[in-house]
Amino acid sequence: MIKVIRNGIVYSPEYLGKKDILILGDKIAEIGDKIDIIGIELEEYDASDCFVVPGFIDSHVHIAGAGGEGGPRTRTPELPLSAYIEAGITTVIGCLGTDGFTRNVESVLMRAKALKEEGISCWIYTGAYQVPTPTITGEIGKDLALIDEIIGVGEIAIADHRSSWPTPNELLRITEHARVGAMLGNKAGIVNIHIGDQHEPFKILYDVINLSNNMLKLTQFLPTHCNRNDYTFFSAIEYLKKGGFIDITTSAYKYFPEYEIKPSKCLKIIYDQIGNLDNVSFSSDAGGSLPAFDANGNLIRLEMGLPKANYNEFIDAITIENLPFNEVLKVLTTNPAKILKLNNKGKIEKGYDADILIIKNYKLNSVIAKGSFLMKDEVILKKGTYEYIF
Repeated sequence: MIKVIRNGIVYSPEYLGKKDILILGDKIAEIGDKIDIIGIELEEYDASDCFVVPGFIDSHVHIAGAGGEGGPRTRTPELPLSAYIEAGITTVIGCLGTDGFTRNVESVLMRAKALKEEGISCWIYTGAYQVPTPTITGEIGKDLALIDEIIGVGEIAIADHRSSWPTPNELLRITEHARVGAMLGNKAGIVNIHIGDQHEPFKILYDVINLSNNMLKLTQFLPTHCNRNDYTFFSAIEYLKKGGFIDITTSAYKYFPEYEIKPSKCLKIIYDQIGNLDNVSFSSDAGGSLPAFDANGNLIRLEMGLPKANYNEFIDAITIENLPFNEVLKVLTTNPAKILKLNNKGKIEKGYDADILIIKNYKLNSVIAKGSFLMKDEVILKKGTYEYIF
């Protein structure tokens, strides 16, 4: 069916004004003031008084479950498709996480394939917290070169008591193999870095760049959880100023406001200091366990992240922090698309994938992924094969 979204206030994320959007199959075919097609059956949707924006990209999700820091009963389950739809997420990047021993990259890959069949776009990272890190083929570079869904490696843990404490040379080797494998596979080859609680958490990343004699750049890394406490966040701002990318986790603040920095507030601080949000992304860490440990390293509390945190913090950044709509929109659309080299994602533009959100009164109203409605007028149309389990 050919679709036309009419009369929406379109942000690409740049402000385009009131436009019609023509969708042919899974692509955006045209954007114009008024699109008229005669003699062809159309599915038309009136988006008057609504914002029409690109579908969100969540670059850090434990799509096959995670956790286990408190024993087998604390392992988290797979999230159903509906959890992504209700958050406006049309593209998701899966990762393994803490447990690279009893879980494997193959299970993440198969969950990615399932989500693609269910209607959204999905890629994954090979690897886990540990170094040496688990892979499918036995080598990071081969995974990246040969497996379509694998676009990077991670999350590799540093500055954390659950980390393998890689040396700068070990992390340099991982980064080089990711880079070369990605070149062969035409991918970003990002090394997704889990930032822990240790002071000076970015030091090892600077050491890697120095070891490479600046042949590698900070943009080869995507450090996440950059808002886990005040000293990490302000170190992240300095890292950002030096040209790196940073990722802010949205789901943990709800559970740990005593030390996490609220994500929307992070954007305000960054925008005030730098003047833009060009190299900043949001991710939910959904499906991952959010543990709290005492001074002796004992688990005292465990929560689980959900994708909806991205949307909530997006709205708070606009309505509470009063940041420009188009700037905030970047952190969930064009920025992760740029960082992860996701061509045809993250923009409302002719030739791009038809991943579109319709927002009414700051509430998510409808979701289109790859040209198909997955949510329409606040009703989720396709919840996923195994929704009944949850």
